[in-house]
Amino acid sequence: MVAPEQIRPGLWRWSAPHPAWKPSAQPGACDDWPQEVGCVLYETATSAVLIDPLAPQEHADAFWAWADERCLGREVSVLETIPFHRRSCEEAISRYQAHTTAPKGVEPRPLPGLPETLYWIPEHRALVPGDSLLGTDDGELQLCPQSWLDELTPRATVAQLRDALRTALRDLDDVDLVLVSHWEPVRRDGGAALERALRAP
Repeated sequence: MVAPEQIRPGLWRWSAPHPAWKPSAQPGACDDWPQEVGCVLYETATSAVLIDPLAPQEHADAFWAWADERCLGREVSVLETIPFHRRSCEEAISRYQAHTTAPKGVEPRPLPGLPETLYWIPEHRALVPGDSLLGTDDGELQLCPQSWLDELTPRATVAQLRDALRTALRDLDDVDLVLVSHWEPVRRDGGAALERALRAP
């Protein structure tokens, strides 16, 4: 487990090894992603929101102790961007008697025709996608490959994904952070990175 990072006051990101990771996955295949996957916790004075949480198997006690400090005594919501990211959601819901709907201060942005919901946190100008947007090693964004979309029901194309993202995010013009699950997050000027990703062929 990589120690949780407080990106901004009350906004945390941590990563943990995905139990289904395959070191031998072919580049661009549907199971090609880094072993460490990212998760988000957003806290206010009265609430805490876990998005796609994953408790690391080898450091579960330390992780839950950290999460308890931020969740106990607050109203907790556990949000899932996409069914593939169920991860530790059920455990977190049970532990904190959590809601599964977005609270005030977190806006769901469902992708039309696709089984994914992105979450927008206006306080931090932070966008949290599921698998639709991926990071890159140089701080940019890219759309997920066709092989990932082939796993969806109904199946989608990259062109359909691009159109769905444009529709879901059309009124967001001040994105700064894009806290992706796979590869590196975008830590500034996320709107520009998003525009470049949606413009790419």
